[in-house]
Order: sequence, then C-alpha cells, then structure tokens
Amino acid sequence: MAHHKSALKRIRQSQARRLRNRYYLKTTRTFIKKLRKSEDKAEAQELYKKVSSLLDKLAKRNVIHKNNAANKKSKLAKFVSSLG
Repeated sequence: MAHHKSALKRIRQSQARRLRNRYYLKTTRTFIKKLRKSEDKAEAQELYKKVSSLLDKLAKRNVIHKNNAANKKSKLAKFVSSLG
C-alpha cells in the first residue's frame, strides 16, 4: 500500500477514471450492438451518428486508440450503407 499522501490520491483518481472509462466503453459497445441489430436504414443512420460521436470521445480521452475508433466507424458506416 502507498505511504505518501500524493500516492494515495493518485490511487483514488486512477480508480475513479478506470470506472468512468469502463462505463463509457460499455455504453459504446451496447450502442454498437444495437446498431448492428437494426434493419431499418433511417434508424441505423441515427444510431450511427450517436455511435460515431461516442467513439470519437473515447479516442479523444485515450480510452481507445484513435485508429481503433476509425476502424470501428469505417466498418459501421459500411454496414449502414449496405442496408436496403
């Protein structure tokens, strides 16, 4: 266990950030699954906007790598455009 006051604070901060990051990541994954299940193109396009925004925020906050976000957005855009 840490002995310094600053180290104890650092532990508290990193734990809070970890929980926050897990929440955002899980929320994004849920929306991605919802988007993949959708069969209506209009609904999928609305969901894609939301998912795209969430992925950008995750990349900006370094929760996921920016290339990972770009790859996911690209694949989802391809999926949405393939809907009839």
